[in-house]
Amino acid sequence: MRETSVKAAAIQMATGPNVSANLLEAERLVSEAVDNGAGLVVLPENFAFKGKLERDICALREADRDGPLQGFLSQLAKRHGIWLVGGTIPLEAHDNSKVRAACIVYDDKGNRVARYDKIHLFDVNLVEADERYIESDTIEPGEEPLVVDSPFGRLGIAICYDLRFPELFRNLLDQGMEVICLPAAFTAITGKAHWEILVRARAIENLSYVVAAAQGGFHIDGRETHGHSMIVDPWGTVLSQVPRGTGSVCCSLDLSYLSSTRRNFPTINHRKLTCR
Repeated sequence: MRETSVKAAAIQMATGPNVSANLLEAERLVSEAVDNGAGLVVLPENFAFKGKLERDICALREADRDGPLQGFLSQLAKRHGIWLVGGTIPLEAHDNSKVRAACIVYDDKGNRVARYDKIHLFDVNLVEADERYIESDTIEPGEEPLVVDSPFGRLGIAICYDLRFPELFRNLLDQGMEVICLPAAFTAITGKAHWEILVRARAIENLSYVVAAAQGGFHIDGRETHGHSMIVDPWGTVLSQVPRGTGSVCCSLDLSYLSSTRRNFPTINHRKLTCR
């Protein structure tokens, strides 16, 4: 059943290499969000593990629908009676040397509802920080955008670097998206320059809520993530955010406000060009 006003939460972590410790922290933060009334919770990208090397994640690779991380997410959703957007976990890829960065959505009974595999991979050279990222060395990209029905509206799922590609969100919008759920781990440099701008832009141009859950802090590989997990409304207003470190933000999503905004300010209906 669809509710008109619901609460959603974005979880922020500074994940390390100890999986057990990370899962305990995720459990604590989800419990905090539930205590604040959240019925929809979004975890950040790589919530369960960040190692010294990108390739270290491959050691945690799981078969689809079978593995401890998937079991953890299912039980977490069931135990708290929430819809859970499970950040990203490493699942088997067609290429045995790589993984899929998969975001799995669970309902309040712990049932798997949908899976989205990250499409756009972060292959960049940040000269200012002398940092080079080649996600395609480790991650096999997905191909299919995802929108899923929920009591919190139609959820469009995207992951981190996907945020920079507005055509993906137009595709999600054409599938009826109302709420963007975005697990992420923006770097400190790119986050400071672009994170809030991009999150708010995706909200404004699609007249959608955005629940953006990020990594925020220093990691064992010596790199820093930006944090600033936030929830943004369809007008682009930042309703709440966590600047740095671990924590959660929880806000109401008013779907009647979303509908009235789209009706009174019908930019979606005024589009003349379509992306292919």
